[in-house]
Amino acid sequence: MSSINSIGANDQVQRLINNPIQKNLPTDPAAAAPPSATDKLELSGNSNLLQTLQQNNIRADKVAQVRAQIDAGTYESDQKLNAAVDKLLEDILK
Repeated sequence: MSSINSIGANDQVQRLINNPIQKNLPTDPAAAAPPSATDKLELSGNSNLLQTLQQNNIRADKVAQVRAQIDAGTYESDQKLNAAVDKLLEDILK
């Protein structure tokens, strides 16, 4: 084969094609990269709620009070609705 513009049997690309570089990789992925001792998982947003639920720090007296108000039909009032709307508007306008 003749060489045209350095293309031929002695070209570096042709040598790689004829004899590719091969790396020996471990077959066991667990042995390849041991887990880091500094890895950490953090839940954002609901992490405080999750921790409270896991610690069972639920205020049973408050839950009972709200349930009684819901059953009596007095939980939702204009005063509570107005307070919620005011807080919402404050958050939006900040």
